[in-house]
Amino acid sequence: LQSAGSRGEQARQLVIDLETRGKQAFPIFLSILRDTGQGDLADMLIEECERLPAPVQPVDLRPVELDLRRDKQNERLLRQAAVGSGPSGDPSQQARRIRGCLIAMCVCQVYQLKADPCGYCLILNNVNFSRESDLSTRKGSNVDCKKLEKRFKALHFNVLTWQDLKAQDMVSVLQQLAQRDHSALDCCIVVILSHGCQTSHIQFPGGIYGTDGKPIPIEKIVNYFNGSNCPSLRGKPKLFFIQACGGEQRDQGFVVDCDSPGDEAPEGSLESDATPFQAPAGNVDEPDAVASLPTPSDILVSYSTFPGFVSWREASSGSWYVETLDSVLQQYAHSEDLLNMLLRVANAVSAKGRYKQIPGCFNFLRKKFFFAC
Repeated sequence: LQSAGSRGEQARQLVIDLETRGKQAFPIFLSILRDTGQGDLADMLIEECERLPAPVQPVDLRPVELDLRRDKQNERLLRQAAVGSGPSGDPSQQARRIRGCLIAMCVCQVYQLKADPCGYCLILNNVNFSRESDLSTRKGSNVDCKKLEKRFKALHFNVLTWQDLKAQDMVSVLQQLAQRDHSALDCCIVVILSHGCQTSHIQFPGGIYGTDGKPIPIEKIVNYFNGSNCPSLRGKPKLFFIQACGGEQRDQGFVVDCDSPGDEAPEGSLESDATPFQAPAGNVDEPDAVASLPTPSDILVSYSTFPGFVSWREASSGSWYVETLDSVLQQYAHSEDLLNMLLRVANAVSAKGRYKQIPGCFNFLRKKFFFAC
């Protein structure tokens, strides 16, 4: 913090550090002050925060987003909070500036989800494939589908589910959703549970199979919802969750020295974990790819696995990716932003099994995304 420059710049850097660490950062910071013999400073901060008006009380910070381009007064206040406008030696004024800057920064960097429902959540669940496709039945996918239906309904989305669609039917359903009027909504989610493959691409990599064995490029799916093709979703977050694959490689991982409990795989080391199920290769999803792309704004695509590698699924409990995603959403959707939660998903999935898997995402969101719980 001392290297940040002036006292005001140091305060701003402190706010940035706290804001990036979630809702509990401020209480933890106060606890650390007490543990290091600075309880008087912690009490002073609490006292000053409690004196502030209701909109800036130290509670869950989800204020209404300010348009700083139009509201010059808010812009001036934000600048004053950031650089410090009061007497630099007054702890009371410093506490107010820090808290005010924290709130202002949170306000400007978070997507608003005020509509109820927040938006549509389309789930395409392909389980049974035609004999001509040479693709196996995706046992356990219905478990994934039911979990996600329940989860996104609880997160205030209007869930639309389609099962066992041919490629052209998938395209039609996706286009119909993109052509709806989303003006009164704040978000759109697309979940695809199917077999997948690698495809040539310019933007988003990977492809999804319809039940007839015909692939649809993921970049084609995503582009149905971009700003040009879906104007009513311009500036709004569009989230894609892909449980599918793009190869048959089985990653056996590498040996690591676990230096913390969080690095350890369940019930033992990464090397000694058993493969979670003994299904033949035909009953396993095949992983999807990831690559660089031009920058479409307000889009995030989450892949269940790294390109070319298997995405594991169990008949009884569903896929590792969806099972973990659902669990993380249940525990943290009320307090953490989406990217933080996806890191939790990647960490948990990477610790599973004798064969390894790690989810990843392409993030082109402009702000932090919090589910409106």
